[in-house]
Amino acid sequence: MSGAIFRDPWGIPHLRADDARELARLQGLVTARDRGWQIEVERHRAQGTSASFLGAGALSWDVLVRRARVADTARRCLTRLEEDDPETADWLQAYVTGVNQGLDGHDAPEFTRAGIRPGRWEPWTPLAVWLSAHLLFAGFPAKLWRDHAAACLGADAVGLFATDGPGTSGSNGWLVAGERTVTGQAILAGDPHRFIEDPGVYQQIRLSCPEFDVVGLAVPGVPGIAHFGHTGTVAWAITNAMADYQDLYRERLRRTGAGIEALGPDGVWRRAARHTETVEVAGEEPVEVEVVETGRGPVVVGGPEGLDGTVPEPGEPPLAVALRYPPRVTGDLGFGALLPLLRARRVADVDRAADLWAEPVNVVLAADTEGGTLHRVAGRVPVRSAAHRVRLVPAWEPGHAWHGWHETPRAGLDDGVAVMANQRGPAAPLGVEFAPPHRADRIAALLARRHRWSAADMAAIHTDTHLASAAPLLDHLAALDTPGAPGLTGPAAALRERLLAWDRHMDAGSADAAAFAALRGAVVRRLAAEPALAAAAAPPPYPEVFRPWLALVPRVGFALEHLLAAEDLFGIDRPAVVRAALEEVAAAPPAGVWGDTHRLAPWRALPPETPREEPGLSGDHDCVLCTSAVPGLTDLAARGPAARYVWDLARREDSRWVVPHGASGRPGSPHHRDQQPLWLAGDLAPVVTDWAQLTKETDV
Repeated sequence: MSGAIFRDPWGIPHLRADDARELARLQGLVTARDRGWQIEVERHRAQGTSASFLGAGALSWDVLVRRARVADTARRCLTRLEEDDPETADWLQAYVTGVNQGLDGHDAPEFTRAGIRPGRWEPWTPLAVWLSAHLLFAGFPAKLWRDHAAACLGADAVGLFATDGPGTSGSNGWLVAGERTVTGQAILAGDPHRFIEDPGVYQQIRLSCPEFDVVGLAVPGVPGIAHFGHTGTVAWAITNAMADYQDLYRERLRRTGAGIEALGPDGVWRRAARHTETVEVAGEEPVEVEVVETGRGPVVVGGPEGLDGTVPEPGEPPLAVALRYPPRVTGDLGFGALLPLLRARRVADVDRAADLWAEPVNVVLAADTEGGTLHRVAGRVPVRSAAHRVRLVPAWEPGHAWHGWHETPRAGLDDGVAVMANQRGPAAPLGVEFAPPHRADRIAALLARRHRWSAADMAAIHTDTHLASAAPLLDHLAALDTPGAPGLTGPAAALRERLLAWDRHMDAGSADAAAFAALRGAVVRRLAAEPALAAAAAPPPYPEVFRPWLALVPRVGFALEHLLAAEDLFGIDRPAVVRAALEEVAAAPPAGVWGDTHRLAPWRALPPETPREEPGLSGDHDCVLCTSAVPGLTDLAARGPAARYVWDLARREDSRWVVPHGASGRPGSPHHRDQQPLWLAGDLAPVVTDWAQLTKETDV
């Protein structure tokens, strides 16, 4: 067997091989060459060994993946794949072979800086990388927050702090059917919103063999093209469905001479699986971790003696929390869908592949050249009691078992258009908290402005900066001038008038957007400091990895829209809070524009040896251009469009794509950051499909 690597002008790999298995080996090889350091970090994170070279900052994550049994679950999933789908298992092995070939002798400077050498991948490693990347994707720590908020502030607080407010960022995607395009063929477009990493979380790639020829966005370390692809006759894309499919059980555990037992819902104490593992930590002593698994799942918080820093209420057992998640229960991550997706020719093929999907739960859009369209949910959501969706449930009480899997809902198009932006759409029966409707409504409104669209038109939608969620705060500003309201100082009155006249666009060059963000941040901090919320200000001493879900200031910032619009907020005088915040900002207004403080903050496993100033960004968390800050805490944007794509079903070569940095993960490569100017400007690079326009790099 043989294959060849080609490159387009952006350094994007185009791979050609004699068959699908050889193509998988080639994909693994080129991924290791281009992204060796990145995928090795992900391998270590999936195994819980990253603290051995990244230090104590990575310890809490390593402990979580050990306790959650991520690597063991990946091994289980591989075993099932080998039994049920040997072709896919063999294809996966070929990918791993290629990765190991590409890592052999890898000379990325980060390995030298970290003092490690590339390791060896096992056939289960891509499964572990996938599971690790999505372990927190469904946000099960939000259930810890709801428990905390209810205990501190009462049950009503759970609804007030719901992330149907402006805190939930996700992804945009839209499908325009052929009757609404200039070519008569459908267009798919969108942008996945994730933490912006350097190198990026998506890898532009082309996979070609006699069976198929697919362009798309791959996840480095995982074979195939799972989420965003175009085969020439059919294209597909996804967004997070915001489904709830991970459950937390409060366990009663006790030590016995033989080990640990857990109390089940039938009143019987049963032996829990238990062993210890050692986590190495660079520069510090190793940490021993007790790994416990009950009949519900792995214990990820606490244990038989509870959690350090917590004192049980009288009559309550020490805190121990088990996580139940579908791949651990079924031994299936949905990798059986990957080859059928590559082989898809029509939406019916994508639909059948989506039936095999498991984790994470997504909304899928697809269209083909025969006019077919698809809008559905894919993934595995357990059927269980409603209590699971909101908070922790007691493992020792009956009524909390899983009973099969929900049917995945489907939806149609509205006037030739379907929009998905993590809102309450077809997945509404499967979730609890969704993104607010602002992004979805804005995309739909923009698409309604004309009847015919082209692929070239879509970038203007990607980069729209209108912030509909500004309305509640601006409404409070408007009400400050009602009869009988205390007067404002001159600077505050001027700032109020300026913001009420603002066009509500969060453009990087806008001084008004900067002033609004400063006011919003001041309101968030003042609300979080109110005595009525003081009980929730100190987060419970859960492991550090869960802290982002438990800090009060971000929670207030993410729920600000709800908190300002609620009929009552624990008796807090919100007009007074807004007035004080307005006076505060007016006394020391921001000197510049939104892009001065709203800058990209990408995650890197190692900080750069030479710090660089990151670019200023347009957008905000509820804009279509979703570059998420944390109001009240920071204007820096760690999340945003991890890629943008436009799939044209009329001519695949008229499709477009872009990533935040570049195709190469190697510092110093001409393709390490060459797409960033496009990404910042809202432009996209062409999808090159003519082999004659590519440069042949090597035969492999």
